[in-house]
Amino acid sequence: MAVCARLCGVGQSRRCRRRQRHNQQDQGSDSDMDEEEEERIVGGFLDRTSTGPPHPQSLAELPPELLVEIFSLLPGTTLSNVALVCKKFRQLLKTETIWRRRCIEEFGMREDLRKVEARGVTSQDLYVKLLYPYRHILGLWQPDIGPYGGLLNVVVDGLFIIGWMYLPPHDPRVEDPMRRRPLFQIHMMESNKATVECMYGHKGPHKGDIQTVKKDEFSTKCNQTDHHRMPGGRQEEFRTWLEEEWGRTLEEIFHEHMQELILMKFIYTSQYDNCLTYRRIYLPPAKPSDLLQPGLFKGTYGSHGLEIVMLSFHGMSARATKLTGDPNVPAGQLTLDVNLCRPVVLPDLEQQCNIEELSRLVMGVHEEVQREQEQKENGTSATGRCAAEGACGGSSAAEEIESDHGACSDSCDSSHSSRSNPETQPFVLPMGVMARNEEYPRTCRKCFYGTGLIAGHGFTSPERTPGLFVLFDKDRFGFIWLELKSFSLYSRLTDNLPHAHAPDLERFEAMLRNMQSWTS
Repeated sequence: MAVCARLCGVGQSRRCRRRQRHNQQDQGSDSDMDEEEEERIVGGFLDRTSTGPPHPQSLAELPPELLVEIFSLLPGTTLSNVALVCKKFRQLLKTETIWRRRCIEEFGMREDLRKVEARGVTSQDLYVKLLYPYRHILGLWQPDIGPYGGLLNVVVDGLFIIGWMYLPPHDPRVEDPMRRRPLFQIHMMESNKATVECMYGHKGPHKGDIQTVKKDEFSTKCNQTDHHRMPGGRQEEFRTWLEEEWGRTLEEIFHEHMQELILMKFIYTSQYDNCLTYRRIYLPPAKPSDLLQPGLFKGTYGSHGLEIVMLSFHGMSARATKLTGDPNVPAGQLTLDVNLCRPVVLPDLEQQCNIEELSRLVMGVHEEVQREQEQKENGTSATGRCAAEGACGGSSAAEEIESDHGACSDSCDSSHSSRSNPETQPFVLPMGVMARNEEYPRTCRKCFYGTGLIAGHGFTSPERTPGLFVLFDKDRFGFIWLELKSFSLYSRLTDNLPHAHAPDLERFEAMLRNMQSWTS
């Protein structure tokens, strides 16, 4: 208010000037009269000595309807300080119009808030007791469920805050929409305070709790876990879970190894009883130079079914990080690492059908990349020798690396330059390569060399193996795992995910680094 008063010319600085004029009024100079007249014009308000209707001399003197309009434009977090200014402001801040607007603009509430007010819950109570206290849990989260991970989206849904667990479509229908299951909800429907309810199980809402452990982390707790049990015991719970998770019965899954994996996941995940810890994750930021829009994708992973990955771009590489995982490669690990400086030109369709021909192309690039990596490592270990050679007129290792970096940048620029004119070419999987989904696209835009992460059970002996990244269109890509002779198809997750964007690139990079430690 002090700043506003000074800008309006009615603050302390104005009183000081007026006091000076009174001390100098005996002089009666024309310059003083000019200054006073100028001040009346520039200040925007008539001076008390001028004739005409009175004008407000402070913010508090504005009409109530104008003050309500001003307050409704302020962020809700500042209104508590405004209420401390004076009794008039405190009374005006009880106006429902102000809080109704804050609920809509800050939290995107679409519900008719007048209906809520008719039930005895004011918009101010809704903001102060529900939306504001739980604002820190809105957005995307990854639950700590060992290697399996997950994706939780907490949103304002009508008069509720709901935590939706996002589940991939049933294997292998990768292009189907995501499935959602509510894990908890918070509302003010039954009392004048926020109520937390657990939604896990099949008996409806029951008592739960939410605790904030630290910044970007919170925990859920169910206070009535007996609501999760079913009359038929664990067998009935397993059959129900299997139908929801896989869309089939155990008898319809003929692969014995897949049956073991499914049973193992049920036993592991059901022990938590919705008492989980969640850590915040962000959507990857986009740049104009990206090969395609980064984001979340559903992908096929053989016997493990469908999993969710996050595709992000980092200079001259594209990386897919697992948000959901399995006992071999857990959530949080870097499943794909694509070198955008290494495009692969596919042969004609007849040769594409030959796995040996594709292996020859990819392995040729792989060996070249390994040689360059060895040269860089040798150059780093021989820094002293290279520096001496540089002093004698030879090129240093740093110069060679910088030269390679520049050449790679040029290659990337040339490979990206055709984005505005994406020509497609025929594509077919080689004979002998297994695909969970046979309905993959038969044309592609670009192909690049990359590596995929494979490991034994329990994430033992992890290694990166060469493969081929295939860009089909703006919403689909694939990866051929040469060593496994398998193909993964990825399709974009198109759900609206508010409150999920990273504040800056540094925060997103830090999150990616931490994700591996969360789920390893």
